[in-house]
Amino acid sequence: MTFPLQCGPVKAVVARQASGDLDHDGRPETVAVVHCDASMGTPPDGVYVLTRTDGATTARVVATLVDPKDRYTVTDFAVRGGAVTATLLGYSSPDVPNCCPDLKDSAKWQWKNGAFLRTTPAQAHSV
Repeated sequence: MTFPLQCGPVKAVVARQASGDLDHDGRPETVAVVHCDASMGTPPDGVYVLTRTDGATTARVVATLVDPKDRYTVTDFAVRGGAVTATLLGYSSPDVPNCCPDLKDSAKWQWKNGAFLRTTPAQAHSV
């Protein structure tokens, strides 16, 4: 599987994944938490929704819920009841080192009106 993630000479690693019927079409989608396989530090995660159409041999990315460019690390990740939930650890400024996120936020996404909407507003607080 190819993810929209630029890892340079290292590979993308699927850290966690879960499946569920997020758009209520009777077929499960897979949600993957992915990051570059860095030898040091804490690489940022991306969260991607994948689906496979009838007759397709591989899944394709249909949505990006968390972009690695936003520098989040994903914890407490789950797919339940048609929703994706996660805790996002982030940084208050570019000066905060990657080892030590100083913000924590809860996130929840659900399929509504043809798109994944974040139904838990961003309310990051210091950790």
